[in-house]
Amino acid sequence: MSVYKDTETNTWRVIYRYTDWRGVVKQTQKRGFATKREAQEWEREQLLKKECSLDMSFASFVETYIVDMKNRLKENTWHTKEHIIRTKILPYFSDRQIDEIQPRDIIAWQNEIIGEKKKDGKPFSPVYLKTVHNQLSAIFNHAVKFYGLASNPAAKAGNMGKEKSREMLFWTQDEYKKFADAVMDKPLSFYAFEMLYWCGIREGELLALTPADFDFEKMTVSITKSYQRIKGRDIITDPKTAKSVRTIKMPDFLSDEIQDFIGQIYGIQPIDRLFQITKHYLKHEMERGSKIAGVKRIRIHDLRHSAISLLIEMGFSAVAIADRVGHESIDITYRYAHLFPSTQNEMADKLSNLRKESE
Repeated sequence: MSVYKDTETNTWRVIYRYTDWRGVVKQTQKRGFATKREAQEWEREQLLKKECSLDMSFASFVETYIVDMKNRLKENTWHTKEHIIRTKILPYFSDRQIDEIQPRDIIAWQNEIIGEKKKDGKPFSPVYLKTVHNQLSAIFNHAVKFYGLASNPAAKAGNMGKEKSREMLFWTQDEYKKFADAVMDKPLSFYAFEMLYWCGIREGELLALTPADFDFEKMTVSITKSYQRIKGRDIITDPKTAKSVRTIKMPDFLSDEIQDFIGQIYGIQPIDRLFQITKHYLKHEMERGSKIAGVKRIRIHDLRHSAISLLIEMGFSAVAIADRVGHESIDITYRYAHLFPSTQNEMADKLSNLRKESE
């Protein structure tokens, strides 16, 4: 690398050569440094990164982490991670040498984050605090696994917050019926909530649906994609997990409703999004309908809980429900165990009879 003075702009620039992963030697440069010292410091960081030396600053290693990980993740997933890194991690560790950060530094950082407040003056939720810590730990784990860092100080310090989210809420079928009647004055809202409740699909899966996803002869809907709005752009991605790709059999009344709804939309094409609305719109309609119907307010995602709880009440197994909603059956069993009817007495009776038969 070489540092040069740019006489036209009175700034400094660094020209450097590197060998990419194909073994090809390339040359590039960075301009605009106010002083020679700044240019030399940046040059030193690039050399340390090139050598994979952990003498580099935490901010420099984050650049390496981004190069390694960004293209492996969905855009919406990376957008969330990037925001946490930029606002909650780099402001505290940016200039620290990564191999000198100790567990005590992590604990001090945790205390700072725990003491911060959101824009509305409320503290961050325990679930969010845990997510922030997990991201910091993921960066250190990457350094341990691939770049020779001796240990992960975030893991040694222990987590903050907790994994359990707030109380799971859901509507009974009667509560949903009252809500549906309340929003029936807006067909777009009514049909959107019908899909969410009766099929148990996720919000992003709903907003990605197109007419081509429906087979009204078989009364099915295919879930193959998800919708996100990121930085003013509409993004269609794969569903949340591989298990999320599925075909759902609709009840006959819902199939008729959606077929009628599509017929009402002038000029809609097979690949056009059927529900061209935002998550904010759905939230607003959820609040409006709940108020009119006089039912408790729940989140959009709680409609999915409501759909699952209804299927459990109807006697379907965790395996069957998981197949319909795009979950692993173990997740259904774990998260909704309190809703399944208890078989403890039946188990005990059968074990007693088994013992008696063997005597």
